[in-house]
Order: sequence, then structure tokens, then C-alpha cells
Amino acid sequence: MRIITGKYKGRHFDIPRSFKARPTTDFAKENIFNVMMGYLDFEGARALDLFAGTGSISLELVSRGCDQVISVEADRDHANFIRQCFEKLKEEHNVLIRGDVFKFIKSCHQQFDFIFADPPYALEQLPRIPELVLKSKLLKEDGVFIFEHGKQHDFSQLPGFMEHRAYGSVNFSIFKAVAEPTLTAEATTTE
Repeated sequence: MRIITGKYKGRHFDIPRSFKARPTTDFAKENIFNVMMGYLDFEGARALDLFAGTGSISLELVSRGCDQVISVEADRDHANFIRQCFEKLKEEHNVLIRGDVFKFIKSCHQQFDFIFADPPYALEQLPRIPELVLKSKLLKEDGVFIFEHGKQHDFSQLPGFMEHRAYGSVNFSIFKAVAEPTLTAEATTTE
């Protein structure tokens, strides 16, 4: 696993063979981050990496200048690996939370400029995740959410959907924060 660009460009981390998690391929990661450059400046941003797996995206975000990256990963071995990677970099801009993503979404009151979610493709709740994230208000008003998923899913009908990108077998749906509908003066008056 390698960091594509930023202050840690080129740094490699060897993923244990026993890991179930598959990091986003370098090809897909490089391309989706190139797309993101048109939407977001990572310098000084606050980011959230859900289903962090190997930490590949979290490492990339810190390397690109995010002020804070919160990585949420339930698997103990994967969380330990992410911690070790950040310790090797002597990097303190990462907060690692070993826990359930769905519980985190319900309990977190922070807002983020950028959210990335890469759940296991076989996860039963996968189709519900974009809506859960967007309704949670975790995403700042001008924030961007990227959801990685298999080709069998289509999220283009969800509010906030901006575009879909595919790189080989890796698919990304890109969303913006959904604004709360505002009540007009007419709608608030009662007869």
C-alpha cells in the first residue's frame, strides 16, 4: 500500500496477508483524488474515513494536508495496523476510533468537509449507508461525501448525488450535503 501524493508521497506500508480488507487500488485512489481536487481543498480540512480498513484513504488525506482525519474501523487487527502506520509517520492529525460505523454515525455530532466510506462490498447494510450519512448531518454544507461500492449498486436517485465514477471494478458515487428545506413565509402561516 502506497501514499500517492502529498508530504508522505511514495511511503509504502506492507499489509499483512491475513487481512480481509482490500485497500482501494492505487489506480482508483489516484483517479478519485484527482476528481476531488475540483470539489475540495484538502489543506486544513476535517475528514472522516468510515470502514477505514487498512487506513489507505486516511493516510492519503493526512498526507494531502487535512487538519484532522477520523478513521473508524471495527476490526481490531486492522485498527492496530492503522495506528502503527500513523506511528511510523509520527503523525498526530489522525484520530482512530475502533468501533461500529453505524453507532458512530448515530452518536457523532462533529461535521466534516469530506467523508469517505468504503464498506465491505458484501455488507448487507451497504445500500443504506449513503442515505444514513447524508441524513446524519455529519457533512458540512459545502462538504463532499464519496462512497465506494460494487458495480451492482446505483445511487443516482438519492438527494445530493453529483456523479458516478468507475475505475476497473471500483465504483464511486459522489454526493454533496443535502440542504434542509426552508419554510417560506406562506408555509408558516396558519389560517
